[in-house]
Amino acid sequence: MKTYMAKAETVERKWYVIDAEGLVLGRLATKVAAVLRGKHKPTYTPNVDCGDFVIVLNTDKVVLTGKKLEDKFYRYHTGYIGGLKEVAYKKMMAEKSDLAVYEAVRGMLPKNALGRAMLKKLRVYKGAEHNHAAQKPETLKVD
Repeated sequence: MKTYMAKAETVERKWYVIDAEGLVLGRLATKVAAVLRGKHKPTYTPNVDCGDFVIVLNTDKVVLTGKKLEDKFYRYHTGYIGGLKEVAYKKMMAEKSDLAVYEAVRGMLPKNALGRAMLKKLRVYKGAEHNHAAQKPETLKVD
């Protein structure tokens, strides 16, 4: 029996919509990352971007469990000496909840050119509206 290896030019991509209202941030991010990688397909190939497009809505209603809202920080470096910045997730979820979901998914993808290509297929919105109706996205249930 031969092993099937997907080719980048023959991959068929679908669009999915996920309503993030009431979902836990980490569990949502793992599901989104798996769909972006294409691990839900039987034709999954690790070295090919065979994932689908994902639209995440209502990121302002995402939940963090435990005391993560107070204790967890988003850290980044400006590139200058002493330029380590940190933002509490309480402030981040209030002001930029779409960035919090985006960064959670980014951390679960490969750290190479393939991961960057997968991340381009992610669309994140704070509200319930998106402008991708022409792509006819299907709703995806997250447990």
